[in-house]
Amino acid sequence: MAAPRAEKTQQTDKKEISFLRAKHIKFFSRCLQILPQSYTSLDTSRLTVCFFALSGLDVIDSLDVVEKEKQDIIDWIYSLQVLPDPNHYEESSKHCGFRGSATLGTPYNPSMSIPSESHRYDWGHIAMTYTGLSSLLILGDDLSRVNKPAVVAGLKALQLEDGSFAATLNGSENDMRFIYCACCISSILNNWNGIDTDKAAEYIHKSLSYDFGLGQGPGQEGHGGTTFCAVASLVLMGRLDSTFNKRQQERIKSWCIKRQHSGFQGRPNKPVDTCYSFWVGATLKLLNAYEFVDFSCNRGFILSTQDDTVGGFAKWTDYHPDALHAYFGVCGLSLMGEPNILPISPSLNISQRAADHLQTLHDSWNSEVTS
Repeated sequence: MAAPRAEKTQQTDKKEISFLRAKHIKFFSRCLQILPQSYTSLDTSRLTVCFFALSGLDVIDSLDVVEKEKQDIIDWIYSLQVLPDPNHYEESSKHCGFRGSATLGTPYNPSMSIPSESHRYDWGHIAMTYTGLSSLLILGDDLSRVNKPAVVAGLKALQLEDGSFAATLNGSENDMRFIYCACCISSILNNWNGIDTDKAAEYIHKSLSYDFGLGQGPGQEGHGGTTFCAVASLVLMGRLDSTFNKRQQERIKSWCIKRQHSGFQGRPNKPVDTCYSFWVGATLKLLNAYEFVDFSCNRGFILSTQDDTVGGFAKWTDYHPDALHAYFGVCGLSLMGEPNILPISPSLNISQRAADHLQTLHDSWNSEVTS
């Protein structure tokens, strides 16, 4: 492995390109209020868009702009919780978690933040459960209205025999993304009973590609996003060193380092893309190898994709910004210690402030158990 690069030169870059904080605040705020027609296909994933906007505001230390609406947003998130039928608890608990919107399920009633009943085909979605819980943490909620046993039961029902997780109870994909969501949910709830960690770790181990990237599953091409999901999952489970030996970890680091050109690409022979400054960058953080990143080039690329008219970041320079790339652009800058941007917890993909709040909740829950 090459020696660490010389002292970063981001001071020069900061004079050339500025981080347009005020415009990004407006962009994330708009994502919570109204979206363009092109977002129609994401109607069932509103909770994830909400997470990008809330966490984006949090990381740029601007959550105060939603202070007046905070409780309404919290109540809306809780309204998306799929609850068990008390008369058929064991079977119905397999459906539990959070849905992405009220497109299917009990309509949102502002006066009742937790619905009284669920539709028989109303199922939680593992990614929406992760982003829902994360959004509640970001807003400072204590998670007291989360039906934790039901969420854990719903999670357990989604793990397949090969160790991977499906997104929903029936008829969905199963791959590395959802193992990561399962690990985040378990970490947030401080309850790992919903995961067979041996099977999950084995699935991750089998997904190591010939070039030492990690794919969506065994035999799949290595990819920056799934390499992050795999490594972060192992870190959250405390299984990194028992799953990959030192040589394998060094080769994974090398694969990640080679993904940087100006910014980062997700796979060999692909163009650089704003979001991979987080996916690959956070992987290097978790592997204690972030010193090998060329800060100047990475920062220059990320800022070249920000929209100086409406705010936000795009996938590529001179493209339209979107909520996902806007959020991960901010996270990529956070990893490099950009001034006036809060540090993030790379394994959970939330601000360190939100992660500290979670630790406070865990301490409180643990004290209740032992008292």
